[in-house]
Amino acid sequence: MKLLKTILKSIDVAFSIYSKIPMPKFEWASDDMKYHLCFFPWVGAVIAVLEWGLFCLFQGGFVNAVFYALLAFVIPLLVTGGFHVDGFMDTMDALHSYQPREKKLEILKDPHIGAFAVISLLVYALLALAFISEINGKEAVIVVISFFFISRALSGIAVTCFPKAKKDGMLSAASANEDKKIVLICLLLQLAGAVIFMFFASSLKMLYGVSALAAVLLLFVWFYFMSRREFGGVTGDLCGFFVAVAELAALAAVSVCCIFFQA
Repeated sequence: MKLLKTILKSIDVAFSIYSKIPMPKFEWASDDMKYHLCFFPWVGAVIAVLEWGLFCLFQGGFVNAVFYALLAFVIPLLVTGGFHVDGFMDTMDALHSYQPREKKLEILKDPHIGAFAVISLLVYALLALAFISEINGKEAVIVVISFFFISRALSGIAVTCFPKAKKDGMLSAASANEDKKIVLICLLLQLAGAVIFMFFASSLKMLYGVSALAAVLLLFVWFYFMSRREFGGVTGDLCGFFVAVAELAALAAVSVCCIFFQA
């Protein structure tokens, strides 16, 4: 009974922080933060289910291609409330400031947005819509939507394992309260399960899955070194940046395969 209560509270905390999905309200204790990252990827699973439903409507002829592309782009924003996009914009402002590390960290905390954030978001949106327009076939869609889960599992691993840029803030508090060993094992198992599911659900269309996975794993390695070099470690905004860019990288990889190989 205690285990079930812990799981339900962890789910509630994870979805309350990382999504706009209405959840029961209760006063959080430090113990409630221990395992919430285990359920962070499941916000991505909700997005994936909605994206699949939209694709089925498109395949059935109920919506046109423009409507499909635009709504496919908007669904993650509606579910998360732009949580990760906010991190993406703050990170782009900080990186393009070319200031010392301390100043970059200040920019991450600044609630105002700069020109580079707006420009970067516009480029991101246009690239995403362009790539979505080239995705064809259910196998390609399955691979793409799998990365809503996979990107969050990797982001959770980064929170657990990567050095932190600051000792304060939500990310540091969450990391300090979590049971790192259990959370890491849980995220790794979920990551492996999601990758296996992706390959089998996409009828073993290996080129789609391998290309997207390679792109995102390379991005993950780059993210580790970039965050340490530029910021001294990860922050909540940086992990949100990773989720947003990882989803775009997977989409781009599958789109390129659809264009050039028709795998």
